[in-house]
Amino acid sequence: MQALAQPRRREILQLIRNNELSAGDIAAHFEITRPAISQHIKVLKDSNLVHERRDGTRRMYRARPEGLSDLRKFLEMFWDYRLQLLKDEVESSGQSQNSPTEGLTEE
Repeated sequence: MQALAQPRRREILQLIRNNELSAGDIAAHFEITRPAISQHIKVLKDSNLVHERRDGTRRMYRARPEGLSDLRKFLEMFWDYRLQLLKDEVESSGQSQNSPTEGLTEE
């Protein structure tokens, strides 16, 4: 989660989500130094969010969506819990209120 807390890293992941790019290609999209981009890539790589492939002397980077699976499971746990609370609230308030036809008899 800490790797994704920095907005620039999220931007980098979006950039390499579908494309394999070198650090220089990634850096060309930002107004910061290449060493700064390399540092961001290192954090993403260390967090298993980016795959590095060597192509001769170049290093190519691509996002690893499967690296987000643990984070996704963690966040879904909260989402599922909040949905269950909402469902329970709706069901309990529905039971405490009379329906518009309740109490009416057919004549």
